[in-house]
Amino acid sequence: MVLAQPDPGGPPARAEGFGPVERRNAPLRGSLATTACMETLQVGYLHAVAAAAGCSLSQPFPDNGIDWHVSHGAAAHTVDDEVTIKVQLKCTYQIPPHPAGGAFSFTLDNAHLVKLARTPVSVHKILVVMIVPRSQDEWLSAGPGSLDLRHCCYWTNLAGHAVTGRYRTTVRIPTSRIFDDRALCDIMARVGAGGRP
Repeated sequence: MVLAQPDPGGPPARAEGFGPVERRNAPLRGSLATTACMETLQVGYLHAVAAAAGCSLSQPFPDNGIDWHVSHGAAAHTVDDEVTIKVQLKCTYQIPPHPAGGAFSFTLDNAHLVKLARTPVSVHKILVVMIVPRSQDEWLSAGPGSLDLRHCCYWTNLAGHAVTGRYRTTVRIPTSRIFDDRALCDIMARVGAGGRP
């Protein structure tokens, strides 16, 4: 896959949410597949959100179709002093940033959807979808004041969702459900009170 590189000439480019991009030679990136790098980036995003929310993370081994378990301890929880959710991560550059409308479409293999849609469950599951720029040059911006990852993660609970396609099913991810530390704390508070994410 060919990645778009910045044009070495011309005025500084502007990436939305970032300051002017300094023109320099493109860095010599490693040969790891872009999809593998996308997986690593979304894990970094999850770790940052979990840290800010005061949650612990564990990775099931072997992986049985769920990427991470996120746990949150709080004396205010009524069902237990610590509650856990399961998180499935997905990442795509095929959806533009700031998707128009109240939701965007994302397609899952039916076998994966069945696992995420199962109900009732003892441990709730959420799907987290990260939208990234196509070019790795635009994924990250770091400076003394901040470390910015682009673009954003969105979450949804697919419990009870029907399989509609022969092999794959398209689901809708609400754009109002941005996955950040406050969203994760709210999810855990609902689960800790005996509710759904």
